[in-house]
Amino acid sequence: MLKFAVVNYDNGFNMNFISVTDLTSSQILDVVSRAKAIKAGDVDSCLSGKTFGLLFEKPSLRTKMSFQIGIKKLGGYGIYLGPEEVGLGKRETTEDISTVLSSYVDGIIARVNSHASLTEMATFSTVPIINALSDVEHPCQAVADLLTINENKSISPETKLAFVGDGNNVSRSLSLMCASVGMSFSIATPKNYELDQDTVNLAADMAARSGATMTYCNDPIEAVYQADIVYTDAWTSMGQEKESEQRIIDFQGFTVTEELLTNANPEVIFMHDMPVHYGEEVPESMLRSSQSVAYKQAYNRLPAQQAILEYIYKG
Repeated sequence: MLKFAVVNYDNGFNMNFISVTDLTSSQILDVVSRAKAIKAGDVDSCLSGKTFGLLFEKPSLRTKMSFQIGIKKLGGYGIYLGPEEVGLGKRETTEDISTVLSSYVDGIIARVNSHASLTEMATFSTVPIINALSDVEHPCQAVADLLTINENKSISPETKLAFVGDGNNVSRSLSLMCASVGMSFSIATPKNYELDQDTVNLAADMAARSGATMTYCNDPIEAVYQADIVYTDAWTSMGQEKESEQRIIDFQGFTVTEELLTNANPEVIFMHDMPVHYGEEVPESMLRSSQSVAYKQAYNRLPAQQAILEYIYKG
C-alpha cells in the first residue's frame, strides 16, 4: 500500500512524490536543508515556463495557497481545478483525466479522497504526481513538519516526537518520516484507532537502519513522556463527518493540554497541522501558548513545498 514505483516520464523527470518513502532519508534531509535556504531568501526560477494542475477533491487553505504561491515564486504557473470541475472517476474516469491533464501540464498536484486515485493517476500520467493529501498519507505536510522541527530541535534518535490522536494520514506520514531520518516516534491512539500493521512493519524496517525508536500505545501520558515535540491533529478528518459524534466519545482523554505537556521535556514544542477543532483535540488557547510553533509550522508549508518542487524539477 505504501510502496510506489518510480516512473520514467517523457519530460525527463523520473519521480512522483506520493509517499514520504519515495525519498530516501538523505534526500529528505537535503530537501529540508534546501527549504531552509529558500526560506532565507535563496529562491531561483527553476519552474520558469512550467505549468501545474492543482487537482483538489477536498477544500484547503494552507495546501492551496502554499502551492500556488510557491509555484509562482519559482517562476511557474498553477491552475486550480476543484471537484466541481473534474470529478475524479465520476464525470470522467481517472485514467482519462490523468492522460489528458498530463498532456497539458508539467506536473499534477492532487488532493484526493482516495489514495487509490493517486496510484491510478500515476499509472497513466506522463508527468510527476505530487500528493497534496490523501486518506493514506500527507507527505508534503510531513516535510514542512520536519523543517519546523529542524528549526527548533536536532534530528537524531535522541529527539522524540510524540503524536496524540488518530492513526490517520498525518500520523502515518510522520511515523515513516521519523523512521527514515532517524528520529524517535511515539503515538498514543484510542483503541481501534491505531496505525495499520503495514505502516508499523515498514516503519520498523526503516527504524532498524536509522536508529529511531518507534513506540505505539493507547495512553497519552505514556506517549508524551520526555518528548521533545508533541503533535496532534483533528479527531475527525474531512470525509469522516458521520463519525464525528462517536469519535468525540472515543477520543475523550486525548486532548493535548498544557497540563499533558508537563510530562514531556521542559523545552517541548507543540505542533498541529491545522485546521483545529477547538475544544476537542486542543483547548482554545493552545495554539497561542508559548510552547506552540503551529503557526510557523503552517507557514513552512510554503518553503517546504518549494523545495520539493525544486528537487523534482531541478534535481
